[in-house]
Amino acid sequence: MKNLISQRTWQEENRRINGKYLSVVWLFCALPAISTAADWSQWRGSLRDGIWREDGLLTELPVGQLPLLWDVEIDGGYAAPTVSNGRVFVFDRVVSQAKQSERIHAFHSISGQELWKYRYECDYKEVDHQAGPRAAITIHDDRAYALGTMGDLVCVNVQSGELHWHKKLSQEFNIRMPMWGLSSAPLIFENLVILQIGGDDGACLVGLDRLTGALRWQSLNDNASYSSPILIRQLGRPVVVCWTGERLVGLNPATGHLYWHYRTPETKWIRNAASPVWFDDQLVISGFFSGTMLFRLHPDKMDVDLLWHRQGSDEKHTDGIHSSIAEVVLTRDHIFGVDSHGELRCLDVRTGDRVWENETVIPQQRWSTLRLIPQGERLWIFTEQGELAIGNISSSGYVESSRAQLIRPTKLQEPTRRQGVCWSHPAFADRCVFARNDEQLVCASLAAP
Repeated sequence: MKNLISQRTWQEENRRINGKYLSVVWLFCALPAISTAADWSQWRGSLRDGIWREDGLLTELPVGQLPLLWDVEIDGGYAAPTVSNGRVFVFDRVVSQAKQSERIHAFHSISGQELWKYRYECDYKEVDHQAGPRAAITIHDDRAYALGTMGDLVCVNVQSGELHWHKKLSQEFNIRMPMWGLSSAPLIFENLVILQIGGDDGACLVGLDRLTGALRWQSLNDNASYSSPILIRQLGRPVVVCWTGERLVGLNPATGHLYWHYRTPETKWIRNAASPVWFDDQLVISGFFSGTMLFRLHPDKMDVDLLWHRQGSDEKHTDGIHSSIAEVVLTRDHIFGVDSHGELRCLDVRTGDRVWENETVIPQQRWSTLRLIPQGERLWIFTEQGELAIGNISSSGYVESSRAQLIRPTKLQEPTRRQGVCWSHPAFADRCVFARNDEQLVCASLAAP
């Protein structure tokens, strides 16, 4: 059988992302034209779908250490880097004896030169794993939007780092703080910035004016999860899809009006971290305790139907895919993802039955994770050991062609297990990969000679 990822083509461009309709519905026909350059301007890329759309790349990685274009010192954090118009943005936390603060950095994408940084004081209180901010910075036009762990929402100018506005959302909305703090990346829709924050009085999700920070709408009484919302289209309308601490919801992005919802299983604690994944008329979510749920967008009304739910008896005896923090890859026929202890799996999209499992990609440990990035005919994998791999994935299995070390795993993100991890999602732009740990941000060229 031909490689399933390689057969994706664009059918329509009408999803509203960053103020434009840019819907990508993949069909399995022929290899699409891929852009020669692309930004990675928000969580999981500029279309928020985790797909890398560049060509002219290496077909095989060197043995050992991948040569770096540059590396720079930063401090702790889980927040993924983002890339826009030749600038790389990353979010970290500084702890000194006198004070704690969160910082937004901007670096030149080719040289690594620091262009500016913006710093504000922020004490971490009553949150576990205090390595640093969780949410990727979102870039739109000339502004960067950063949501800190304790609810600081900062909007700064991308060229100068000058502050436009700063909101203390934890105070304004009396946030019921999740165990690990806020981690949902800001989503832009037209003139709004949309966030999942878990505030009181119907403010689980809020829509703020992106130019001023003023409240435009608030919606739902749910507790917040760690999952970032996405933007899809259903029946010709834009819909914000978010997995809260209690249910999968579809909202009108302009008003916050609830179109539809589906209550997800209660678990011993909220662990929903991966974003929903959209393909054609289907949505899939996967959680460490709750397993995998596949939904169909209703063809005649604003609603969803549950097609199947696969959940094991516990985290060691799993069914489907019990994802720790990483999103799955959804195609017309299959779902690919990493299970609770690091097993790479393939499911039949019709039933959720397991087609195959591979336990060799990373060591088998609790919370083990992989980042899966489709690109043309190939699948790029970033491991929690800081390795980058190239392979092919299909209904027949995963075949790896090469692997190299990109960045060293560090202990701050997961101090209680392993010898270090790299849990932050890398960014892919300008034919380069950008990755961070708790000590540095690195860039390596993946351009073909």
